[in-house]
Amino acid sequence: MFNENYRTVDEIEWEGRIDSETNFDAFRWHQWIKSIDLRDEKLTPYTGKLGIAFIGFCCDEGIRRNKGRAGAVNGPKSIRKELSGLPCAFKKDLELFDAGNVFCENISLEESQSLLSEAVDKILSLNLFPIVLGGGHEVAFGHYKGILSNLLKSESKPNIGIINFDAHFDIRPYENGGTSGTMFRQISDICKEKDLKYDYFCMGIQKHSNTVELFKTADKLNVKYILAKHISQNNIFDQLDELDNFIKDQEHIYITVCSDVFSSAFAPGVSASQSLGLDPEIVLKFIKHILRSNKVISFDIAEVSPRFDQDNNTANLAAVIIFSIVTALAKINNLSYY
Repeated sequence: MFNENYRTVDEIEWEGRIDSETNFDAFRWHQWIKSIDLRDEKLTPYTGKLGIAFIGFCCDEGIRRNKGRAGAVNGPKSIRKELSGLPCAFKKDLELFDAGNVFCENISLEESQSLLSEAVDKILSLNLFPIVLGGGHEVAFGHYKGILSNLLKSESKPNIGIINFDAHFDIRPYENGGTSGTMFRQISDICKEKDLKYDYFCMGIQKHSNTVELFKTADKLNVKYILAKHISQNNIFDQLDELDNFIKDQEHIYITVCSDVFSSAFAPGVSASQSLGLDPEIVLKFIKHILRSNKVISFDIAEVSPRFDQDNNTANLAAVIIFSIVTALAKINNLSYY
């Protein structure tokens, strides 16, 4: 059950310039977003055309365990600041909600992930599309468990494909507990335990960021992946074909983005920077393509670390990616002005 480590968001996190108080076409996100409390027993499923709910995972304990650079605990606040001033480039039938934050304070990482799982399950039960703001990439384990918990209420064997944009496989062993580098190994074990398909596609893998053993483990687990060096504007159609082959076998898709997949020129504020990471414009093309499948059930972005950011560039990039996802969903639902 929810405890003191789940809290609604402070209104000060959503504020910004106001061009008009009455003309919706001049509105920015901070004027349109509504706060909801997932503990409120009066909440009922959303009946509008499209509702999107943000929830923050204020935790980087997994990064600390993984001996990475801590700081992503403050990522949700930094991302919200950049989201606040975005224009409402959609019709009023698309509504934005803030479902608060999950914290990892005086509890274990595993307990905070379980709390996030409960929150994601609740958001999906409210017929809202979750966008989770990390936090370390350990967010993925709690997020996936929430999706699975929700789907198990109506499906005996949910088929969930995971598409991860990441420089790392994050399939390390976890005998001493989970970290920000173990989530997709943990998910694999859950699938094995519940006799579910394990379908994991990772785009942006860096050879210099993964051991030979991790590549061997990926092969054993039948992980599909594309190396960062093979992703460029010149051969994007080859990768779209690979994505389509993966997507066609899935009933539901969960997209997760680790900010370290991007070049440090675009995303300096991450736990493990990548000098030769991906161009965000290419990643956005892939994400929009995946969204057009109408199978995407949830999204998160992880490892935005304000402590190492420069001029909020990484948080701003996260906000632009989220803006692109919201406007793409609006277009799919005929709610976009673009």
